[in-house]
Amino acid sequence: MAKGLYPKQAKHAAYDVVIVGGAMYGASVSWWLTECAGFDGRILVVERDSSYEFTSTAHTNSCIRQQFSRPINIHVSQFGAEFIKNFRSFMGGDERVPDIILQNYGYMYLADTEEFAATLRETQAIQQAEGAGTKFMSRAEIAADYPFYMLDDIVGANHNLVDEGYFDGGTIFDWWKRSGRERGVEYIENEVVSMAKNAAGTAVDSVTLKTGEIISCGTVVNASGPRAARTAAMVGISLPVEPRKRYTYIFDAENPLDQDLPLTIDPSGVHMRTDGAYYLAGGAADENSEEAAAYDDFEQDHSLWESKFWPTIATRIPQFEAIKLVNSWAGHYAYNLLDQNAIIGRHTKIENFVFVNGFSGHGFQQSPAMGRGVSELIAYGEYRSLDLSPFEYKRIEDNAAFTEKAVI
Repeated sequence: MAKGLYPKQAKHAAYDVVIVGGAMYGASVSWWLTECAGFDGRILVVERDSSYEFTSTAHTNSCIRQQFSRPINIHVSQFGAEFIKNFRSFMGGDERVPDIILQNYGYMYLADTEEFAATLRETQAIQQAEGAGTKFMSRAEIAADYPFYMLDDIVGANHNLVDEGYFDGGTIFDWWKRSGRERGVEYIENEVVSMAKNAAGTAVDSVTLKTGEIISCGTVVNASGPRAARTAAMVGISLPVEPRKRYTYIFDAENPLDQDLPLTIDPSGVHMRTDGAYYLAGGAADENSEEAAAYDDFEQDHSLWESKFWPTIATRIPQFEAIKLVNSWAGHYAYNLLDQNAIIGRHTKIENFVFVNGFSGHGFQQSPAMGRGVSELIAYGEYRSLDLSPFEYKRIEDNAAFTEKAVI
C-alpha cells in the first residue's frame, strides 16, 4: 500500500473505538469488531505510515504452530489454523476473497541434550491432550523421514504435520483492512502523540493527533507493535515491550532437497524452512546478549550471514554447503520482557485502555484468535470464544510471568 493512501484527517471528532496502529492487530481488532452482533460503534484506526514498510507485519515469516507448552496458546493457534483454512467462509463467503493454503510441513524442534528432549516429550503430551498432532521422534525416526539432516548431536525432536506450517498472512491482513473499510472502519495516516485522561484518571477522554486534531474516544486500543511502550506511556502506563531485531535470509540451494524442509529450530537458535522455490532462515544475532533496537533501526549486520547463519545451516544440512543468498532483511519483534507472551485486555485502572501487545514473534499466527477476543471484550465486556484472561495486563503489575517453554 503506497504511503499517503489513507487520508490525514478523521471525518469525525468522536469515535467509540480509537485504535493506535493499523498493522496486523489494528486491522484484526477493527475487522472483528464489525463481526460482533449488536456493535455498531464508530471505529478509527490511526496508522503512522500506510506503506507499512517498517512494521513487524511487513517483515513476518508468516508461520503457525501448535507446538506450545500452555493449553491456551495451543487453542489460540488451533483457531488460527481453522481461520486460515476457512478464510473465505469467515469473510462472509465473499467470492472476491481468495482461499488461503496452509502448507503443512510442520515445525521440527531439534533437541541436542537429554534435558531438552525430556522437555519436548512433556510438551508433546500436553499438545496431544489438547488435540494437536505433535509426535516425539527419535534420532533414527528423524533420519528415516528426513535423511538430509546431520544428526550426530541430536537426541530427538518434536514434529507436527497437522495444521502447522506456512500461510499467506499478507493476504489475510489486506482483506481485514479492505473488508473493514467497506464496513465503515475508518483508517487515517496520522500519529497519536498524546492522550488526555478524565479528572479521576480512570479513563482516556481523548487522543491528540500529530496534525493537532483532538479526537474524543470511548475506548483506546494500543496496537502499536514494537512502539507499544511509547503509546502506553502517554497515559503513564509502564509496558515491558521493546523492539528486538530479528534477521531473515532467503537463499537458493545448488542441490535442493527432494522434499519439503520443515521449519527446523536448530539448537543454536537458527531456524530454517522451505520457502517456495527457495529456503528461508532467520534468528537473532545473539539471544543471550541482545538489547532493544531503536524504533527506526532496521540496518542489517551483513557479517552475520557468514559468521553465524550460513555455517549453522550448512552444518545441520550438509546438502546446503553450496547456497546463494537471494535476499535478506532485518525486522523487529515486539518483545515482551517479562515472559515473551501476548499482553491483551483492559488496564486495571484506566478501564478504557485496551492492550493488544507484546507478541514476541507469535503475532501473525495468533492474530485471528486474539483479534476476535479483544473485539469481544470491547463489544460485550467479556471473552466469549476463548478465555484469554491469562494474557491480561494485571500479570505485568504483579510481575507474575505466564511461562511458555516453547518460545522461538
